[in-house]
Amino acid sequence: MKKDLLKMADLSAEEIYELLDLAAKLKYETRHGIEHHILKGQSLGMIFQKSSTRTRVSFETGIYQLGGQALFLSPRDLQIGRGEPLEDTARVLSRYLDGIMIRTFAQKEVEDLAKYCSIPIINGLTDYCHPCQILADLLTVREFKGGFDGLKMCYIGDGNNMANSLIVGGLTVGMRVAIACPNAYQPDPEVLAFTEKYPGKFLMTEDILEAAAGADVLFTDVWASMGQEEEAAERQKVFAGYQINQSVIDVAHKDVMVQHCLPAHRGEEITAEVFEAHADEIFEEAENRLHAQKAVMVKLMAK
Repeated sequence: MKKDLLKMADLSAEEIYELLDLAAKLKYETRHGIEHHILKGQSLGMIFQKSSTRTRVSFETGIYQLGGQALFLSPRDLQIGRGEPLEDTARVLSRYLDGIMIRTFAQKEVEDLAKYCSIPIINGLTDYCHPCQILADLLTVREFKGGFDGLKMCYIGDGNNMANSLIVGGLTVGMRVAIACPNAYQPDPEVLAFTEKYPGKFLMTEDILEAAAGADVLFTDVWASMGQEEEAAERQKVFAGYQINQSVIDVAHKDVMVQHCLPAHRGEEITAEVFEAHADEIFEEAENRLHAQKAVMVKLMAK
C-alpha cells in the first residue's frame, strides 16, 4: 500500500523513532564518506508554490546522495498553473516519478494530491503543518539531550504550522509541551483537540515566562510567515514581547537548548545575543533537515 507523509499526526511514536534512527545512520555514513544509493535511478518531483532555501536544497541534495534525481517544478513549469485540474496532474506525474514533495499553502492541496497520486507524497510545508522540519527538530533534540524522556519543550510565538507540528511531534515522543501565544493566534483547533489525549502534558498560555519555566528546549518562529506579509505591521504590535531573550533563558533549565526553523529575524522573535549563543544547535537543526528527509524518502520510496 502506498504511504505518504502529510502531517505529523500520520506518524506513531514507533514510526518517528524508526525515522530518527535511520536519519542518524544516514548522517553518520554521509559524514564518513559512505555512499548510500538506496534510491538509485529514482526521481523526486518537487512542487514549489512557496519559495524556499532549506527545503529545496536539502531535498535536492538528499535525493542525489541517495542515488536519485530531483526535478524542480514551479507553477510556471506545470499546466496546473494554467488551470489543469490537480487530479489530472497527479495522475500524469505518478507515471513519470517515484515520489513527490510539495511545498504549498493549503493542506487540502497536499491531501488531494495524495488522493489522486499512486506514488508517495511528502509534505514539504503547508500553512497547517511542517512535518519534515519537526523530524529534523526531534533529531537535533535527541542528539543534544540523548532522548526525550522527562524533557519539556516550549514554543513561543505564532500558533502557526510550526506550533501545530511541534505540539503533535513533541507529545507523541513523550515530551511535555508548553505554548506561549496571543489568544487570537492559537494553534489549529484540530491540534488542540489532539492534546486532549495527553492530560497533564500540555500547557497553552499568553505568559511566555510561565511557558518557558524549566524548559529543556525553546523553539520560536517568525511573527509573519510567507503569505502574511500584509499582516506584518499588525503582527509586530501583537507579538511584541513574544521573544526568546535572556529573561526567557533565565527561567528555563540551566542547560536549555534553542531551536529556530529559520530564517530568523534577530531582534524580533529572538535576540541576536541568544541566537548566536545557540547557533551551533540552530545550524545543526538546519543540517538535520537533509538527514531527516533522506530517511523519509528511503522509507516511502525504496522499492
